[in-house]
Amino acid sequence: MKEFILESVSKLDLAVWLLVILFFCGSAMLFGGDMQMAFIGSGGIIFEMLLIGISIEIIIETLKTTRGIGTLTGFITNGPEAVCLIVGLAVGDIIFASSTPLGSNFMNPILLLCAALATHQLAVLFRTHRLYTIATFSVTATLAVIFYALQPQQYIYWVITAAAVSVALFYLRPGEPLPDTSSSVVTTSKFWLIPSALVLTIAGYFLDPVVSFAAEHSHAPKGVIGFVVLATLTSWPEFKSSLSLLKRGRHVAAILNITVSNITNIWLAVAGIVFYLVSV
Repeated sequence: MKEFILESVSKLDLAVWLLVILFFCGSAMLFGGDMQMAFIGSGGIIFEMLLIGISIEIIIETLKTTRGIGTLTGFITNGPEAVCLIVGLAVGDIIFASSTPLGSNFMNPILLLCAALATHQLAVLFRTHRLYTIATFSVTATLAVIFYALQPQQYIYWVITAAAVSVALFYLRPGEPLPDTSSSVVTTSKFWLIPSALVLTIAGYFLDPVVSFAAEHSHAPKGVIGFVVLATLTSWPEFKSSLSLLKRGRHVAAILNITVSNITNIWLAVAGIVFYLVSV
């Protein structure tokens, strides 16, 4: 397990962790926040990001000889969004319940682009199933925007349209190349898959409140927190999985990791809205 921990922490991770500390502690200094609590909040964020990184590395290492790894990781990294949806439905707030999965559809493509830049594979990624990728990102983002413009009595029309379109996008997704199944490939025991997925889901769910805690005590500007910091950090599982797949040369899998994640976000919102409509 030691090698997974070492592999999951790169120079990029260290740089991001440093930026997290500088951002929140710097905000506390500039805007009269609590420096000590902001530092503690930053430490909590870094710990969450470390858990997410290790979990992603183990999951991908476990599934690396499995066909369809991009689709599988697309589902798995949506665990935190699913938990947030359930929490929102439990308190009867459909807007809150749907906002987490639908909001991720805007940040996910940006993080895929960042992962491609970080691994110097932007040109290769851009040539890989470009039409499908752009179409999926555009449609899933548009569906998210339309939902927020609707009245509750119009939700059923959105559900029907979103379900039909997203299912079509899922079945039109490109196939992944066959994985390397040679005897030289060492695969991590499948035993680690479920606990890693659970750690990823729990860590991803608590990342949002931990970031909010750091934001509150640092007095950071709400506009910057809401879009740049919170949206980016809560999509960290998708970024780390894309980064790991690109490092392994799995370009189609990296694309499917994000496109399937976006499609799954639509399905989560559809399921949540149906539950809301039935229960009211």
